[in-house]
Amino acid sequence: MLNLRKKILVAVDGSPLSDKAAEEAVRFAAGIPSQFKSKVYGLLVLPNAPRSTFTDFVPNRPITEQVQWAELKERIFFVIEKIAGEMGVPLETAVVYGDPAQELLHYAEREEIDVIVIGSTGKGFLKRKLLGSVSHKVVRDAKCSVYVVRG
Repeated sequence: MLNLRKKILVAVDGSPLSDKAAEEAVRFAAGIPSQFKSKVYGLLVLPNAPRSTFTDFVPNRPITEQVQWAELKERIFFVIEKIAGEMGVPLETAVVYGDPAQELLHYAEREEIDVIVIGSTGKGFLKRKLLGSVSHKVVRDAKCSVYVVRG
């Protein structure tokens, strides 16, 4: 059966490139001609929370439990929330911990996402081999379509 309503996942981290990807995702959702509204999911993946050891007297609290978190979260999701609101596109945001590529793929599978929109910095061959590339891993392993936004 043809699914006229699309679920679009976009990786958000507050950088200019992720803001550009968020814009593309919302425009994509708004541009699908259908009586059914497409929905955009904005996902922020934070690194794994630091684990305390028996030698730590006062372990660091995860960023989501710190005082400045509300302000930081508002800045990170500002662009996607603004554009989605202006274009009347339903938006759901989420914050998860873990490896960015793995978490994006896991979220996409769990929510039955139709398209993943992700930014790519265009690292050179050597940097990509040494550091890895989130967008490359997502493109390679995703079970749905992936739209890569170049910086």
